Amino acid sequence: MLKQERTTNENAAFRRLIAELDEDLNSRYGELQKQYNGFNRVDKIDTVVIARIENEAVGCGCFKPFDNETVEIKRVFVQKSFRGKGIADAILKELETWAAELGFTSAILETGKSQPEAIRFYTKQGYAAIPNFGQYVGNDNSICMKKAFGIMF
Repeated sequence: MLKQERTTNENAAFRRLIAELDEDLNSRYGELQKQYNGFNRVDKIDTVVIARIENEAVGCGCFKPFDNETVEIKRVFVQKSFRGKGIADAILKELETWAAELGFTSAILETGKSQPEAIRFYTKQGYAAIPNFGQYVGNDNSICMKKAFGIMF
């Protein structure tokens, strides 16, 4: 049974999962991934979701405020052996619900062109491509997306 936990960046399971995510991204992008390392810092994020199956942490995600109305979704990841089971859907929905509870009305995110499964996933979840924002402006390898929230709680 899938259980989700709201926690902070200090959670050891979260740190382990994002280390696995970084390994995956490095295998996809190689040297190109180094330019993103500074954008993926989570040392000040206190809005983290961990997905657990039988108490084993198998997925994660987090968000941080982008502006007064929008959060940026970061570090969504599910271990390979647990993919295709709806875990990423549950993590993203929990992140969106939490953001809405805090008064945010939309979410943005960035993913890469070498992650077609992520692009399909976010599109299926109602995210639409937008011009690249912030540090991603001018980066041809980045795809930025946005979704407005409805009433979620």
